Amino acid sequence: MAILPNIIPSLKTLKRNALLRSSVVKAMAHPTRLLVMERLTHGGQCVNELTALAGCDVTTLSKHLAVMKKAGLLQCERRGVSIYYQIACPCFLEFFRCIDLITANHEAQVLNCTVLAC
Repeated sequence: MAILPNIIPSLKTLKRNALLRSSVVKAMAHPTRLLVMERLTHGGQCVNELTALAGCDVTTLSKHLAVMKKAGLLQCERRGVSIYYQIACPCFLEFFRCIDLITANHEAQVLNCTVLAC
């Protein structure tokens, strides 16, 4: 059985990956955008439905959607006069679960530290 060597990416590759990843994370880094992404995990929605959900005007929501689409988070499809959005990558639910685990662990640590008077 041959052991494969650990392939360490070059610094150039690491920096490129960090830049690409940060653009995606930045595109999600707004409560309205996360709310939209959460809703879209349950299926595609049209702009009007998402506007009602987000509680903002169409222009503001359209700007949020454009940022997310540009980052590759969303796909859109025109159906008559309406545009429907859906999540571009099915693994986003796993990403949300990972974030939820991090926040739950952090809250537990804060609570534990408060109880122990750290």
